[in-house]
Order: sequence, then structure tokens, then C-alpha cells
Amino acid sequence: MIGERLKLARSASGLSLRELEDCLGGLVSAQAIGKYERDEMMPGSEVLIALARALDVSEEYLLRKGDLELVDVEFRKQRLDKARDRARVEAQVLAAVERYIEIEDLLAITSEWQAPDNFPRKIRRSEDAEKAAEKLREEWDLGADPIPNLAEFLEEKSIKIVSVSLPERVSGVKATVKKADGKPVQVIVLNGDHPGDRQRFTLAHELGHFLLDGGANSEDLCHRFAGAFLVPAKTLQREIGGHRTSVSIRELFYLKELFGVSAQAIVYRCADLGVINESLKRELFIVFGKRGWRKEEPMPIQKEQPARFRRLCLRALSEQVISVSKAAELLDVGARELLASLDEPPPASADDSPPGV
Repeated sequence: MIGERLKLARSASGLSLRELEDCLGGLVSAQAIGKYERDEMMPGSEVLIALARALDVSEEYLLRKGDLELVDVEFRKQRLDKARDRARVEAQVLAAVERYIEIEDLLAITSEWQAPDNFPRKIRRSEDAEKAAEKLREEWDLGADPIPNLAEFLEEKSIKIVSVSLPERVSGVKATVKKADGKPVQVIVLNGDHPGDRQRFTLAHELGHFLLDGGANSEDLCHRFAGAFLVPAKTLQREIGGHRTSVSIRELFYLKELFGVSAQAIVYRCADLGVINESLKRELFIVFGKRGWRKEEPMPIQKEQPARFRRLCLRALSEQVISVSKAAELLDVGARELLASLDEPPPASADDSPPGV
């Protein structure tokens, strides 16, 4: 039966039943596709091939039995209010995580998120969030230096990172996927359209939600945690000083480049630490507003590019655990394209993650 897989693939594509009918050129009706999804009918080989082509998946994908369940999704800030958008995102999360878990299983890799021991879960004050960020850096031996690629680092800690197109107002999603054995897989979904600095802050913020219970003030406290985790107090104060009565725009953007967060996040961080007062903070944000930088700043930070999934696929291919066709399917590329790329380094500016991962 292909009902569940077909519905998942259609949701991931964002197509309605009627739109999928149009993509098939009238080969079958929307009513018939609905029956396939409810497992009331089974498509013939011609229709199966057409469905796979229209949904950009393989026939094997549609025929395979899924064993993942999305058990929890939390949208930061404003939620996705359209059921169709939500279904699309949830389907893309499941498809991406399924590929990831499949390659880990093939390589016999155990990947399970574990929160650090003796971590202060319940927090109620900004100072608690600050200390929690410091303790986490200490537990993970991060020192006080900026983290070059946060998505890559979190994947090494067994948090799966998925990048999809989301509405501008939605920064990220914290999700939990349950495997067939009941074990949870923690996922952070990034808005793939956002610049790297916003993505990094989203990653740190959602990490805070995995670790902390901030009660009614969870959003504000995870915001403070994210700032402290990405921009350690000692490092920032070493760079900018303990107290400032003025700060130039150019200096803020140099700090943006150093820490990989927005210049506005640097201003907030300076205010949180008492480096600048509220009056100077307001002045700086007036400048950002007049120059149109509140939504999009100059000097964009490179988007987060986790490459662990791709590395595992290439490892499995080299060790002959999977075939070229299977590797191409997992990486969503053509077999010839994959073979041609094996003896070349990846393009310097390419997004090194497969679609949805």
C-alpha cells in the first residue's frame, strides 16, 4: 500500500489533489488519487511512475513502508496558520529525517540526543539563562571563541538540522520525530530563506528550548540564552570594552562578522551586559531603521551548511554499503552527476546540504 507515502510526498510538494491531477495531465482524477492515499485503490505501473515523476520522488520511495512519526512541532514566534503550509513543512521534515536515519542505520551509527549532565533545566531569570549558556559551553569544551558552523556542530551532537522555505515571519521550528523503536529524534527546522545570522540565532534559540524550561517567559529566556551562547560575555567585553558611551556602525559590523550574528543582536547583547545604556541602544536602532536594516542588514553572514548527511552518504558509497543509484536517491541528484562529482572538491559557495537536510 502506498497511501501514507503518497500523501506525505504530495504534502511535501505543496500540491492539492486537484493540482496533482493537473500535473499528471489528466491521467487519473483527483478522486482516484484520494483513493490511492486512503489505500482504497492501488495505482498501476504507468500511474505509479507518473506520480513519482510529478512529486519528484522514486517509485521505490512510494512503495516503501514508513516507520517515522512526527510527534511534536513547535513554531517559534508566529505559527504557520495555513494547514497546507503546516502539512508541507511536516512532510519535508519527515522525508529529510527518514533519509538521515536510513543512512545512519546502514552504517550502524548510533545517534541519540543527550542533554548534558547536571544541566540547570528550570530557569526563571535572565541571569539563569546567561549562566546556562556559560555552563553549556563549558560542558561542550567550546571555550569562549565564536562557533564557526553551528548547524554542523549541533548535528555532531545528534540534533538533525532541516532547512526548508518558510514564511518570512517564521524563524524556525523545534520538532520531535519518533522512530519505529520509540526513540525520539530531535530536529531543528530552519527558514532556508533567512540569512545566516538569523539562522544561527534560531539554532541557538531552539537549542535553548531543548535544554531549558523557562516557564511563562521561555521565549525571552531562550533569546537571552541564544545571545549568551553565540556571543560569550567575556569575549564581547574583551573586544568592545566594559562600558561604552558611543559605538560606531562600522565597529558593530566588524563584530557581526566575528560572531556570526546580526549587528542588531550585538546591540542587544551589549545592552544586556550593561556595556551600553538604553539611550544609546535606542539611538542605534533608530539608525538601523532609517537605513532600512531592521529586516535585512548589509554584510550577510553565509547560511548555515551542515554537511554530515552528505558525508555519511559518500562514506557508505565508498565502503560499498550502498550502490551509486541508492546514494543518488538519498542525495537527490542524478547518478551521472554524482559519479562526476566524486573526484572533485565541492564548489566553495555551494550549499553542502541535500534538499531538506
